[in-house]
Amino acid sequence: MSDKKKISAKSFGAGKKSGANLNGAICDKLTFAASEAYKLLRTNLQFVLPEDKPCKIIGITSPLRSEGKSTTAVNLAYTIAQSGKRVLLIDADMRLPTVHTKLSMMGSPGLSNLLAGLNTEREVLQISNYYSNWYIMAAGDVPPNPSELLGSERMRTALEHLSGFFDYIIVDLPPVNIVSDALVASHWTDGLIVAVRQNFTTGHALQDCMYQIQNVRANFLGFVLTDVAVGESAYKRYGKYGRYGKYSRYGRYGYGYGYGYGYGYGYGGYESSYGYASSRKKMDQETAAAYHEAILNKQDQNNPKASE
Repeated sequence: MSDKKKISAKSFGAGKKSGANLNGAICDKLTFAASEAYKLLRTNLQFVLPEDKPCKIIGITSPLRSEGKSTTAVNLAYTIAQSGKRVLLIDADMRLPTVHTKLSMMGSPGLSNLLAGLNTEREVLQISNYYSNWYIMAAGDVPPNPSELLGSERMRTALEHLSGFFDYIIVDLPPVNIVSDALVASHWTDGLIVAVRQNFTTGHALQDCMYQIQNVRANFLGFVLTDVAVGESAYKRYGKYGRYGKYSRYGRYGYGYGYGYGYGYGYGGYESSYGYASSRKKMDQETAAAYHEAILNKQDQNNPKASE
């Protein structure tokens, strides 16, 4: 791909301290600088994606955890919805999802339940609390085989069907260097955006991430730089406008994604990682068996000789 087809946008924002951690600002809590950066990202996407495609499917990932990919996915979807487009945000990080907590929505049922055939699209879609044209699909119950679900024919079919109702589908994917989920799901997207955190992501980690993306021949769209320090002088000229006053209230720095917990990738390490068990539960053996059966049945349909 030529250089002019790659996008690069800085996502400025600010976080409020919560104990020892900082959470990235989202939606209507964005600073003026952050809002403008996401609008620039939205505009850039119009130039790198096919104009004749009714629905653009964009995956958001990162080399490692805590680099701001989920916050980037949420704010990009929010900004697209602001423009009047119909947008669907899918939390495909079924191992450690955060989208539904950021947006104060139910975490289940969601994508995993849909792909297993346990729930319909109507049952897993939620309308956001911000815009009626912005829909959310949470990750759903924790599956034993997220990579297989994301790479299944049912995932492709679901995205193809949902594309008929939306202008954009934003997919929040797990980090590339941790598990293979993002690489598997990249085949169903029009391109990947990689979130990179300033003064956090190492050159080695980024190089490894890009190697894997190129290895599966995924369409790389560009980077979004997060956790960027913004000097007050850069936006001083906007100070006379009252609506831009959020900037001083939220501080001088970008997103601080120090969540303080491990990703816990591996089925069985989830219960200690989540503090919102009321909206999300670990699968019992019976439900897990249903997931496996759904995948096996789909494989048998696609390969009739293998089932003989």
